[in-house]
Amino acid sequence: MTARAEILGRVRAALADVGDPDTAETPIPWTYGRPVGTGDLGVVDRFEERVADYRAEVRRCAAADLGATVRAALGAIDETGGVLGDDAVRRLVPGPLPWLDDDGLSPYQLDAAAAVVTTATVGIANTGTIVLDHGPGQGRRAVTLVPDVHVCVVHADRIVDDVPAAVARLRETGAHVRPLTWISGPSATSDIELDRVEGVHGPRSLRVIVVE
Repeated sequence: MTARAEILGRVRAALADVGDPDTAETPIPWTYGRPVGTGDLGVVDRFEERVADYRAEVRRCAAADLGATVRAALGAIDETGGVLGDDAVRRLVPGPLPWLDDDGLSPYQLDAAAAVVTTATVGIANTGTIVLDHGPGQGRRAVTLVPDVHVCVVHADRIVDDVPAAVARLRETGAHVRPLTWISGPSATSDIELDRVEGVHGPRSLRVIVVE
């Protein structure tokens, strides 16, 4: 008996009790959109856990402390570059910051900005994903893809358990017809010899603030 025949014989013996592998069907009990849940953790706790798994920084605060928390998240950034954020964001973060107006800034000018602060449309707990629809509070797509630091404010009532629930929320709010950006952690790649390199396709640092 050849090695090939021996291996195939073992495979056939292992499949003997499952019927014809070409015609057998294994039913999968799944309905799209069915509530999934977040296991032993609540939605917000699961979201924070999964976001942190992506090497993003996570902070939680009350609405009254949002301004101070954003400043703490920005940390010792180079303020000479300015911080991008539209009027909706500036209302959430009162007080002086070196705000930079995005009046059609070029990619080079965006790259010179120290950071960008945005809100989020939806947060997904089980995948640690943040979804932006680039409406008020979020700016155009380039604003969140070019600067090296992205501080994202996610309100707890916008966090859902899984992707189908997120899609349903986007449809309910009409955001599904807008250009969407789905963010799972800071930009990273490990294409070359499996060495992780961050900041290749977007922000090197993602700092998420969950507002209760």
